[in-house]
Amino acid sequence: LTDWLREWFGYPVSLDRNREGGFPDDTTAAGPTIISEATIDTVAGWFGGVAPDEMCRRLRPNVVLGGVPAFWEDHLFADRDSRVRFSIGGTALLGVNPCQRCVVPSRDPDTGDQIEGFNQRFIEKRRETMPDWSGGDWFDHDFRLMINTAVPEASWGESIAVGDELTVGETVPIEETPVSAD
Repeated sequence: LTDWLREWFGYPVSLDRNREGGFPDDTTAAGPTIISEATIDTVAGWFGGVAPDEMCRRLRPNVVLGGVPAFWEDHLFADRDSRVRFSIGGTALLGVNPCQRCVVPSRDPDTGDQIEGFNQRFIEKRRETMPDWSGGDWFDHDFRLMINTAVPEASWGESIAVGDELTVGETVPIEETPVSAD
């Protein structure tokens, strides 16, 4: 693969793999990112002409929940000093925080073209649609969407599958939820 990439790009390329946790953006919340299908649909509607499947590609979630209202995933985080225990199927996870967004969602995944004013419109609409039970001290700014999670070491190597049920557990102090990346 590296030979093909080197030939294609015209310069040396290397691929690195870290089998002990990958290369996450957020080393304290390196588990799968979670969002609801209804949230994707709602956010796509903020930007006329962007279909939900394209918005999903822009946001790049690992897990998309069905059968819940928009922004329901915000139930999966608490304040900065706590985590929310939950499971998908038999796999235990910890809800850590709402994901800070970067420039990627503003860009068309096929062309790279940017939607002018994306960030400002996103922030305005997020404020307008923020559920009363959401927000909290994580929202030092409103350019946040999706949930970052952590995987307790006891769940490493486990799998989740389409159709697995999500069960919300209790909110606990961060000290009671150690994960290797902490």
